[in-house]
Amino acid sequence: MRVSQGILIWSSAPASTSSLLAYAFSVEPRSHRGIPFHKSFANRRTFGNPDFVATWNADSSPCRPSSRLSASLVVPLPSTQDLVPGIDAVDSLNGELEHMLDDLREEDFFSLYSVDMLGSCEYIPQELFECYSESCEIYPVDDDEVPTAIKNVDMDEHVFELDGWTRWDMPSEDYYDTKQFPESHTAYDGAEVWKFIHERICFVGADDDSWQGDFNKVVSGMHSMISAQVIRGIEDKHASGEDVDGDWTDPQVEFKRRLSPQGETPRALENMYFGYMLLLSAAQKARERLLSDCDAGKLDADSAGKLKLILAHPLIDDESISVASHKLHDHAVKDADSIGALWEARMRSRELLRIMNCVQCNKCRFHGKISALGITTALQILLGRSGEGGDPTRVHRVELAALMTTLSKFSTAISYCTKMTT
Repeated sequence: MRVSQGILIWSSAPASTSSLLAYAFSVEPRSHRGIPFHKSFANRRTFGNPDFVATWNADSSPCRPSSRLSASLVVPLPSTQDLVPGIDAVDSLNGELEHMLDDLREEDFFSLYSVDMLGSCEYIPQELFECYSESCEIYPVDDDEVPTAIKNVDMDEHVFELDGWTRWDMPSEDYYDTKQFPESHTAYDGAEVWKFIHERICFVGADDDSWQGDFNKVVSGMHSMISAQVIRGIEDKHASGEDVDGDWTDPQVEFKRRLSPQGETPRALENMYFGYMLLLSAAQKARERLLSDCDAGKLDADSAGKLKLILAHPLIDDESISVASHKLHDHAVKDADSIGALWEARMRSRELLRIMNCVQCNKCRFHGKISALGITTALQILLGRSGEGGDPTRVHRVELAALMTTLSKFSTAISYCTKMTT
């Protein structure tokens, strides 16, 4: 397997995020136990953001044409017809929401995270690698720049739950700011981490009509989002007159190879839309909790005002985007075996977050952890322990912040991909 170099991008990063940071690993076509890997994973050893991807289960069988074409230029022919209305709704309404989400990320509540940058890798034997490039490094903000309310709530809410959906780092005095260290191109090589996620954390061989298959689609969608960020990062480098390192130099070529229906992973963009719909549904389910926090003064006035506008946006309530969460729910509760196996979803979600400690680029690790936490928070809210959904009142401040930040990443990625297809 030839692995492609990973790139980390954010704000003006590649494909799909205007202000996001992405790390991407790319791999050339290869299959494991008959299930193809996400092809853009293997081409080069690339590790970027922890928005790692998992096996592209959806590609294990040929795409089935839907009886109705989507109006979307990004995903004109979804594999199933029930996705068409949601895809069309996203394309119609996402542009305005993207700018609102970008604006929300300027607020401390959604940009400050206490992250353990010294956590050891417990999954893969590694030689110590120090990334001395300035693009890899991040530094904690001054203590007086972190609102006391944020520090207090993070400390109060941190608890150990043996079988929880997430296991975030123990809060410390070190907080890092996504505004100060946005996603950018780092060229960090993280191929072995991607390989581990593909082979050990995703459900290799899972059926499309199962919650395990849905889990794979979400992780794959995360990878597509990162690929979009990488491509955008290449484009930004060209626009600023900077040299582009590595083999990835042409944004159009990379977009076609990584993300287009004619590329290495035909359902790459469809899975990104699927993940975005799940995140939107999770935000909708958490709305009452978020509004309660706004009214209780847990967010400052500016943050609360911006958040309320987002939660009132029509895309959040569009019934067509709930198809993804309905599929996830129906697959999770379809029989006793499915319900009884949900502990594995929680376990693998925790591992998706902890594998980020194997990333030896600090900026990639930072943004990767946030993205993984955003995805696992959405699954926690939508599935809970029984498949009927979790209790949003139990979700922590850092989880809610990561949920909205990851929603913003997907939104920007989709906008970028729309630009690349028009």
